[in-house]
Amino acid sequence: MPLAGCGSSGDDAGGDGTLHLVAAEYGDTPATSSKAFWDKVTADFTAAHPGIEVDVKLLPWSDVDREVSRMVKEGKAPDMALMGSYSDFAAQGRLYAADELLSVTAEANFLQPLAEAGSVGSTLYGLPFVASSRLLFYNEALFTKAGVSAPKTWSDLKSAAKALKDKGVKYPYALPLGPEEAHAEAMIWELSNGGGYADNSGNYSLASDLNIQTWRWVKDNLVTPGLVGPTPPAQLNRADAFAAFLRGEVGMVNGYPSLAYEARDKGIGVGTVPMPVSDTLGAGESTPAVGVADWMTAFKQNGHRAEIGAFLDFLYQDKNLSDFAGRYHLLPSTVSASRTPAGGGLDKKDEQFLTALRGAQLYPVNDPSWVTVSDIIKRNIGRAVEPNGDPKAVLEEIAAQAKEADKKH
Repeated sequence: MPLAGCGSSGDDAGGDGTLHLVAAEYGDTPATSSKAFWDKVTADFTAAHPGIEVDVKLLPWSDVDREVSRMVKEGKAPDMALMGSYSDFAAQGRLYAADELLSVTAEANFLQPLAEAGSVGSTLYGLPFVASSRLLFYNEALFTKAGVSAPKTWSDLKSAAKALKDKGVKYPYALPLGPEEAHAEAMIWELSNGGGYADNSGNYSLASDLNIQTWRWVKDNLVTPGLVGPTPPAQLNRADAFAAFLRGEVGMVNGYPSLAYEARDKGIGVGTVPMPVSDTLGAGESTPAVGVADWMTAFKQNGHRAEIGAFLDFLYQDKNLSDFAGRYHLLPSTVSASRTPAGGGLDKKDEQFLTALRGAQLYPVNDPSWVTVSDIIKRNIGRAVEPNGDPKAVLEEIAAQAKEADKKH
């Protein structure tokens, strides 16, 4: 990916007057590349702060965390990185805290669930940049044809899936438990039964009774009766589930804002509702949605605290954050930008995701072992719903591996 901004392209962080930022590439074509955004924001910043230039190196999402870790290990940390994790660097004492970089008002402006997920103890190290939440999407035309309405409980979801199957829908409920993003789908289901990945003290509770109950229900009520489509869930990745939804082959799937826009462009009418809750909780109950954020980190190694602080204060202005979020149908991470985005307010569809985000639960990203633990979940949770899979045994195995990973951190 060509570099944005100015300055050298090497790993040698910290040349005179140049800040180095490594950022994930959010676009998937040259036309949607993040380069245009960074070119503009870095040029505007340098115009306002002569003498400080910002060199941006864009990397694919699949490489960015690993590449930044490599740079840090080699003693060539960038000044800043926009990536998917932060807590291992915070645990090693390598990051500036937000209160060393931002004004008090800027630090207090982050949406609460995001600020909590970006904090280790009570110190904010991962500055949330953009975020999204997950809601249940359903194909309105297929629902009308099957004579069903938006589900509120698991048994509603099961009846809707059965009616869709009877009408020949290929994937009545798409259950992507493939290694790409199984940890998101798994957490959505577990939260909807009052469970989740961590207990109230923040310790992993991966094999809790509630989680075991969740996967037994999913296996017995959706997978075994053939209501999840022809691909075994452990082999269905999110991208494939979304592609099938856009072909009109999926009745229901958990999704995020950009899928709603893509579906609309293809002429597919989409309804979005919160994830249905378990019958044990009952239709009147509400459970948190899953929220996801990407993190801006600032490394101490090159000692550019004042310059980094100036750039981040500039970057986190409402107009910049709203511009970036709007390009990719994501949500800005601050209270002020989510209230008054540039361009006259959020799309109605986005409002629903923002409401969900305000009460969302995020992955336990502030645990340094989360990168390893999420990988363990991604690779194994699909086995819980296989024909001879035992949800209890699979969850206990995941929990044991997570405990080992936790010890190493």
